[in-house]
Amino acid sequence: MLELAGIIILGIMAQWLAWKFKIPAILPLILIGLFVGPISTLISEDGNKWIEPVWNGETGLFPGERLFGFVSLAISLILFEGGLTLKKEEIKSVGPVIYRLITLGSFITLIFAGIAAHYTIGLSWSLSFLFSSLIIVTGPTVITPILRNLAIKKDISTILKWEGILIDPIGALAAVLVYEFISVGELQGNNYTKEALIEFGKIIVIGFSIGFSSAHAFAMALRYRWIPHYLLNAVSLASVLAVFVLSDFFAHESGLLAVVIMGMVLGNMKIDILKDIMYFKETISILLISILFILLSAQINMIDLELIYNWQSLLLFLVVVLLVRPLAVFLSTRKSDIKLNEKLFISWVGPRGIVAAGIASLFGLKLTMQGVEGANYITPLVFMIVLGTVLLNATTARLFARLSGVMLKKSEGILIIGASESAILIATYLQNSGRRVVLIDSNPKHIENAKNKELEAIVCDIYSEDLVENIELNDIGYLMALTGSYTVNEYAINKLKPYFGEHGAYRLISSLEMRDPKNNPVHGLFSQTDDYINISEVVRDYPDINEVEITSKEHYLKLMEDTKDEIKSIPLFIKDNEGEIHILPSDSDQMPVEAGYKLMYLGKKLP
Repeated sequence: MLELAGIIILGIMAQWLAWKFKIPAILPLILIGLFVGPISTLISEDGNKWIEPVWNGETGLFPGERLFGFVSLAISLILFEGGLTLKKEEIKSVGPVIYRLITLGSFITLIFAGIAAHYTIGLSWSLSFLFSSLIIVTGPTVITPILRNLAIKKDISTILKWEGILIDPIGALAAVLVYEFISVGELQGNNYTKEALIEFGKIIVIGFSIGFSSAHAFAMALRYRWIPHYLLNAVSLASVLAVFVLSDFFAHESGLLAVVIMGMVLGNMKIDILKDIMYFKETISILLISILFILLSAQINMIDLELIYNWQSLLLFLVVVLLVRPLAVFLSTRKSDIKLNEKLFISWVGPRGIVAAGIASLFGLKLTMQGVEGANYITPLVFMIVLGTVLLNATTARLFARLSGVMLKKSEGILIIGASESAILIATYLQNSGRRVVLIDSNPKHIENAKNKELEAIVCDIYSEDLVENIELNDIGYLMALTGSYTVNEYAINKLKPYFGEHGAYRLISSLEMRDPKNNPVHGLFSQTDDYINISEVVRDYPDINEVEITSKEHYLKLMEDTKDEIKSIPLFIKDNEGEIHILPSDSDQMPVEAGYKLMYLGKKLP
């Protein structure tokens, strides 16, 4: 009981530490597992592990092969959750580079990493390709913490983010298929004969059939409301486990394939209530991952670590990082607009993820228990790749970004909270002036209007954590809150300024503040005399942004006075002699200006 409670507590602590220090959760999880497992034998009085996953007489959590069963069920739930995230429309819309990375890039990794494992470690061809299939996966949980604090171009962040999201289920599917092939060929003694291929085909057909049909059956139950809402998560959990067990009953080792297919099919159906299931599955996945990786790391013995404590393992790691990953990236980005330095950075940032380590442990454990020669190398080798790439990228990504020249000198992007007509007009002007602008709003209709104007817009609630976690916004350095709610605007400034307001965070003044200019807020925007209502009225009557050249400081101050007197004109920006646009704060009288600068203002032309 103490060991089981300790694993859960340590797992959640590791997740919290990962969140606090913005590092991939897999790193503290595996390190804790190794410490309480094989490393603890070096410091414990009796030479035993502090946590022993497999029962060996007096200590241990799971007798016999029970650990194998628990890991199988846990991985099935994690893979189902991963399958739910794979959308057909996302693959179509992510662009040719990302599509080639998850197809051609995956194939290159599979082939060349397999060849490297065979000739460096001496694994059989089947185990070598199992190893290479397992290290295809990167994953968003390891990419996001590494890139979150890097101010790099949106295109690079987008490529790495979507590669990690989309390759999770694809890599898992590839690993499952390779394992099934090994299973029918070596474990069943068919030696890859005609019978072996028939058995392999049986696994594929049954896995796909049961997964596909189960997804449609579950979708029907959801559409016809046969499941009460309070039982929804419990029934979905039981359904996934039932599909896994049922498929395995008809074709041994087809269960994982079935749950991946079930998740992928369900994820591409338009069922609103699926969102609730995905939130629940994400929570379950976090808990299971926390338990699994401590258990699986603790299961490794010192003798397993000694297997990879040699120059051959180091050589394999270097080949994967320095040759295989760059080869996959360069071939996948051939004839694209990606520059050489950007290709180098994408090649460098390829940390392997949770799915790779989890499935490797499962398959390594299965094959070792079934007596396959060399199978004991699979888990430590994949853990080496996972830990090595995560540590390497977490410690060097910023330095390499600077050296390769992909780090932006200044975060010039602008995030606008609210997508009203006035916000869309302002965003359009800024975008046409060469600035990256992103609008967010919780109203889908507003976002649709913004996208119709060819603006970048996201449906998002500022009270959620999704916005802060979005690595595609790393080049944002300015924040403007333009909603009609003082509460929302103030909250946006307080919460989002540390993330998106590096060079300035502003909000519209409220109606009360407008009536008392003496209480002008430090982060007020545009004017001391114009709130959301005034701006909306001006946009309604004069939906234009005008420019006027400034001849002197006195001229500028006169123009600002004119905008206060003329309620149909509102100052917005100053453009300097270099063409750079500066956002006007509400205390705009203090803005440094010179002759030749231009004032951009909204509404009626000034005299």
